[in-house]
Amino acid sequence: MYVRTAGEWDVAAIRSLLAETWHATYDTIYGKDKVDALLADWHSAKAVGGRVTQPGSEFLVADDGKAIAGVAFATFDADTRKVALHQLYVRPPMQGHGVGGLLLDEIEAAFPEAETVRVEVEPANAKAVGFYVGQGFAKAGETSACGRPDSGIAADIYERAIVWAD
Repeated sequence: MYVRTAGEWDVAAIRSLLAETWHATYDTIYGKDKVDALLADWHSAKAVGGRVTQPGSEFLVADDGKAIAGVAFATFDADTRKVALHQLYVRPPMQGHGVGGLLLDEIEAAFPEAETVRVEVEPANAKAVGFYVGQGFAKAGETSACGRPDSGIAADIYERAIVWAD
């Protein structure tokens, strides 16, 4: 498994992974219809393609040479020195095999000026909460607008300090 920067040629595979992962994760929380609507809006080809080419960001894929096993997308705020981890999703059969940790490490490495990484997590997503807590994150707050200001979706905010080796 290797991690690389995503390209525009990856958009269809990324969207497929997001659809599989979102349905496996969120259908029981939000219902299939709402998940379909969120996928069509947040993860359309245009939206994913825009993130893949967004300046000042990093969009990574974990690739085994045959398929994409996971994705991560983050941006960096130089004023706060925080990395905002907007997406980290691993294909369900690959969860628990270290793919998420690899992606998280590479996201942090992409922003060497960063001091903190921050992520919004659906509180009912026990697997994600367990992953982030296991990676050293702690709950730092809550939001009623996960993902974007008009979402109306509540989330917990988790943060972890980035420790750079000398």
